[in-house]
Amino acid sequence: MNQPMLWGVGTSDYGLFPERRVESLVWEAAAEAIRDAGISPRDVDAIVVGSVFGPPGVATRVQRGMGIPGVPMWTIENACASSTSAYHEAVEAVRLGRFGCVLVLGVDQMSTLFSGAIVPEATDPEGASSLPLPGLYALQAARYVDEFGVTPEQLAAVAVKNKRNGLDNPRAQLRNSAPTVEEVLASRMIAEPLTFLQCCPTSDGAGAAVVGADRGNRDDLRIEASAMVSGALWDHRSDDVWGHASVTRAAERAFAQAGRTPGEIDVLEVHDAFTIGEILTLEALGLAPRGKGAELAPSGHTTRDGAQPVNPSGGLLSRGHPLGGTGTAQIAEIAWQLRGRAGARQVQRHRVGLVETMGGGAAGMDGNACVVTILSAQ
Repeated sequence: MNQPMLWGVGTSDYGLFPERRVESLVWEAAAEAIRDAGISPRDVDAIVVGSVFGPPGVATRVQRGMGIPGVPMWTIENACASSTSAYHEAVEAVRLGRFGCVLVLGVDQMSTLFSGAIVPEATDPEGASSLPLPGLYALQAARYVDEFGVTPEQLAAVAVKNKRNGLDNPRAQLRNSAPTVEEVLASRMIAEPLTFLQCCPTSDGAGAAVVGADRGNRDDLRIEASAMVSGALWDHRSDDVWGHASVTRAAERAFAQAGRTPGEIDVLEVHDAFTIGEILTLEALGLAPRGKGAELAPSGHTTRDGAQPVNPSGGLLSRGHPLGGTGTAQIAEIAWQLRGRAGARQVQRHRVGLVETMGGGAAGMDGNACVVTILSAQ
């Protein structure tokens, strides 16, 4: 078995670029990752692409323009966890010796497809009842308000933290201002209790990562764990809110692989498509007991200068959420943090980092898939 390492990362800018070809977003990210890894395109043994709404043959279109013809290449669709699922497959391929160097790409161009929330699948009950994801997350929040007394101010504190972090991310889509709790709560209601500033924007963007075997390079990051789970059956008889169990199962496997506990993680990038998403994820990861995750942001625990900074990039709430391009962006941010190269966003403790991405959308399942990976600096 080989020890998988993260050799290099790169991203495009994140925003609304309807005039650009989707391939150009990927080329920008891939070129940076290849340079960062210190390799040339001919060193790539395989390419794995994560995309949800990319055009048919998106991976081939990208490959065509990158000058890497003929290598094995495939596409993975796992909702928001598409590119972290692609990353997971690359890690396993390197671990098993199938390939020595794999280029992972993630991309989506949402601006040409949606003007608001993603339209739910019409054949699912959510689609038939016009319940898009903001409504599904709002139901999670409403249950936590009722069951654990989570307050509007605690929900808003997550948006305040992440949008303040996003001001220092030059690639983020939203970096105009850092709202106060009062301004977050006063913004337009989307799905009660979630207001406009508690929801991630529709975005375009791409990310890339180069995964390879240990080559003795001190700048490479050790991939201590990568765990992926698919969603399990979920309905009104389930004890946890939607999505919670998937994150828990992936986290348990990742911590077991790495031989670590949640308290050993220095910095995290997690799936905060909505403020309640970060709260629930941190509970599922073990950073807080059930019902106590809403206390982490207001207490300062997860702020950039806190004990365990969460989403120093600004998260999905600021960087944007181009679905397939999100997981690779999270991996890139953790890589920059662990190397001490995050600029104004740099956190103080940065030896061990964690990325979590949960994708959902299929009715009756507690998420389509979830990936949790743990990386460390050498």
